[in-house]
Amino acid sequence: MENFGLEDLKMFGPMEEWPIGRLFGAASRLSGPIVWRIIERHGISPAGFFLLRLLIVEDGLRPGEVAKRLLVTPATVTSVVDTLERNGHVRRERSYRDRRGVMLRITDSGRRLLAEKSAPIGRDLARLYDVVDEEDEAAVRRFLLKLIDKFENHSPDEEEKEEGA
Repeated sequence: MENFGLEDLKMFGPMEEWPIGRLFGAASRLSGPIVWRIIERHGISPAGFFLLRLLIVEDGLRPGEVAKRLLVTPATVTSVVDTLERNGHVRRERSYRDRRGVMLRITDSGRRLLAEKSAPIGRDLARLYDVVDEEDEAAVRRFLLKLIDKFENHSPDEEEKEEGA
């Protein structure tokens, strides 16, 4: 476990006996750096890749909204956008509604870059996550969908109720 950055979890005994939540947390913690390294191998920063993917789906977002959706700081977005803009992949535009606001727009160059990188990155990530046996896939999918739904609908009120119980 030392090689996986889980040294602090050794005290919980063998991983095979851990509760599902702890296993999921450990897998989540380990996945980020590995996914980022895979993307970097393709010559694009992970933050830049995910930012471009976000703008492909919804072009014209404010930097603060991008930060919120990518779970990064506004300073990180500024730095990533500076690089992408310098390379011609995004541009900043004044908001039509609020002249003080800035909107981020993907350029044709950004679209081409994303088109070039997405398939090979997708293949590498698919190989990384190809660990579920076919007969287990439906159960794993149900678990993850329920977990995502629970996370999306979780409220601080629920935490307070649990603390008071």
